[in-house]
Amino acid sequence: MSDERLVLHGSFTSSSSYKPMLFLALSGLPFSFRTVNLKNGVQKEAAHLAINRYGQVPVLHHRGLTLVMSNVILDYLARTTGHFEPKTEQHRWQAREWLSWENDALTNVARVRHFARFRPDVSQDIVNFFRPGAEAALDFADKSLAGRDWLVGDACSIADIGCWGRMVFAHEGGLSIDSRPNLAAWRDRIKALPGFALPYDLIPKKDTEFEGR
Repeated sequence: MSDERLVLHGSFTSSSSYKPMLFLALSGLPFSFRTVNLKNGVQKEAAHLAINRYGQVPVLHHRGLTLVMSNVILDYLARTTGHFEPKTEQHRWQAREWLSWENDALTNVARVRHFARFRPDVSQDIVNFFRPGAEAALDFADKSLAGRDWLVGDACSIADIGCWGRMVFAHEGGLSIDSRPNLAAWRDRIKALPGFALPYDLIPKKDTEFEGR
């Protein structure tokens, strides 16, 4: 396979996998998807640890490089392809500020979803511990979108893709986007973009070749 071919390793249920998958789908770029079965613990096996020392997904191979961490991958894809990269230097840095904020604050949405959906055996107290942080993050994003179509500049960027990629699973943790009008309108704008698909419609359960458009 050519080094020019984008190869993404990820998982069907992973919000971190969805973020670069959505970028690629919206960009219409051809790429290969390699599934990593988290339920079976494939991410902790030697073959996967050889490409991701953290035992996580996603992983991107491109031009002889191996990249991990979803927001690092979004950064790389924007720089390399030019898609969803803001026009000005100030906005490019602000987009990456949002990705850093997402990793710090919106991760609470992922935690609430994880324990509520995948760990019903644990105490509800754990879900309740992370819920205030998740609600606060959603409130902050809603407030930031007042009077704006996008988080940065005048077009969808990696900031929007990164933050939406985490928020899309909010309902699985009992969190609401519909109750936040600015956030709901922003979500609808993202969903209207050509190539958009929700996670379970986009991420395959087996290795797949995407030829782009």
